[in-house]
Amino acid sequence: MTDFAECCRLNRRRRAIVDAARILFAEQGYEQTTLGEIVERAGGSLATVYKLFGNKDGLLEAAVFEQTSSGDELVREAMRAGGSPAAILHRVAASFDAHFLDAETVALVRIVIARSMSDRAFARQFFERTATRTRSALEHMFETWRGAGVAMNGSPTLLAELFLGQFVSDVHAEAISHGLAISRSSERLRARTDFFILGAGLNEAAIPEGSH
Repeated sequence: MTDFAECCRLNRRRRAIVDAARILFAEQGYEQTTLGEIVERAGGSLATVYKLFGNKDGLLEAAVFEQTSSGDELVREAMRAGGSPAAILHRVAASFDAHFLDAETVALVRIVIARSMSDRAFARQFFERTATRTRSALEHMFETWRGAGVAMNGSPTLLAELFLGQFVSDVHAEAISHGLAISRSSERLRARTDFFILGAGLNEAAIPEGSH
């Protein structure tokens, strides 16, 4: 019982430290944030931080990789809701825009970009956990439609790359320019998604009954 209680206590402490680190890294940047500031916000001690994460680099990895997620579940949710390919793509686009361009996510991407200069493995791991999984989910979506008899201009692989590329570009532009490069709006999002749908030949497509 004592071991279980201690484990729960450490898990709560770990969660508090990771949350505090992620917020401070996003607000101040990785280099500018000290472990002392993180402990002050989260509670606990420096000894606990070193015990749980080893060092500041280990804490950064936990803060980034436990927060970031791919958009694969967003794609599945949009498909489960049903509708035409155009309706599903608009739903995915809205989810991607909200998820990937969240201020905290963009701040973490900014840290990853800087970190990638000296740590390629860190950058590759981040890419695999986000863009690669999301692209695979999109490719599966287009393959499912094609298998159901929906005609489209381009292979599922190409369409997945082009669709995701819009949001990857926005995230990078937002991270590098600190919001100066793009002017986000629902009109812009809809117009871009409509343009993609038209180019992909999915503007009038419908998924046959029983193929969802």
